[in-house]
Amino acid sequence: MPDLTSEALAERAVGATGLDDFGGDSWREPLDHLLDSLRSEARLNELGAAIVPDELAGYLTTRLEIVAERTRHPGIAEAAVEPPIVIIGQGRTGTTILYDLLAQGPDTRVPLTWEVERPCPPPEAATYDSDPRIEEVDDRLAAIDLVLPDFRSMHPMGARLAQECVRMTALEFRSFIFPTQYRVPGYAWWLLDEADMAPAYRWHRTFLQHLQSRRPGRRWLVKSPGHIWHLGPLLAEYPDALLVQTHRDPLRIIASLGSLVPTLRSLASDDVSAPEASAEFADYIVEGLDRSLDARRDGTVPPEQVVDTQFAAFMADPLATIGTIYDRFGLELTAEAERRMRTFIDSHPADRHGGHRYTFAATGLEEAELRDRTSAYQSFFEVPIEPLP
Repeated sequence: MPDLTSEALAERAVGATGLDDFGGDSWREPLDHLLDSLRSEARLNELGAAIVPDELAGYLTTRLEIVAERTRHPGIAEAAVEPPIVIIGQGRTGTTILYDLLAQGPDTRVPLTWEVERPCPPPEAATYDSDPRIEEVDDRLAAIDLVLPDFRSMHPMGARLAQECVRMTALEFRSFIFPTQYRVPGYAWWLLDEADMAPAYRWHRTFLQHLQSRRPGRRWLVKSPGHIWHLGPLLAEYPDALLVQTHRDPLRIIASLGSLVPTLRSLASDDVSAPEASAEFADYIVEGLDRSLDARRDGTVPPEQVVDTQFAAFMADPLATIGTIYDRFGLELTAEAERRMRTFIDSHPADRHGGHRYTFAATGLEEAELRDRTSAYQSFFEVPIEPLP
């Protein structure tokens, strides 16, 4: 990977845009940590070595363009971001379908995949459903099917589907999207244990202000598994945020990710394995669950600002769970919103791409050991044990 340095990537982004204001240098330290891990740990193949510089320079390019828009229109930075609803559950706990269903509320503003991937210029209200970037992003996602044909069965993709916060904080290079795509454990643990996440959440607000500048909404709905490791910084930036934490048997989470992560990483590396990825992510998952437990016990997450949902109950009756969320937060679930949610369920069956098949045995992990490590979390949140596939 020649010239894979933060300086070279910044020069490339400046050359592509003619812009040079990155809105400060807070992105540089995390990018340097990421690059160190990519060079020493990622085991990139030829395609990965070609993809990575384009991807990272692309984030810097978008950052330059967002800052430039903000400079041209100072009112963007002055606009309020209403306290968002934030889904903070771990991956594979029903967060995606819950996100998509809650997004059907007519007063809810969600960051869609196309506008997160192509945010400049900001989306316009008049052309929000017909913007040519929608087709461009769908074409790019279709291309992913050619090289990762199994991935869509594991995780839905679409330009008009809601996108996760990790894609926004990636422009600050403080994002768990990178350990999901690449084997970069050094960077991952720096992110979890040492990184100051305040700049990531300040940038998160910047991104939302940008997207709402020409297409506003009443309240933002956002989600990311990455929030669970950093609930303090999240609530420092959005002290009145309303949180929804989804829960599921941690061993099912780990088994599912033990299949998904190697599949995703196989695009950029020929040296991936389910047992290695499972062991790596088991540590991350347990750490996140423990932190979420600590955040309840020490008051970081006020009880009146969070609703807990259980995976099995939600999947059995999604609208009942959503009704509980609305009631707890004092929101009105209108007949129109419920109709749209039911329509979404009917048009997006869970197995329409074949369904995600995985087994716990493929992780190579010890069930008893993981049960012991996650027992405090399961006991506190009353998370039932599920049969392991």
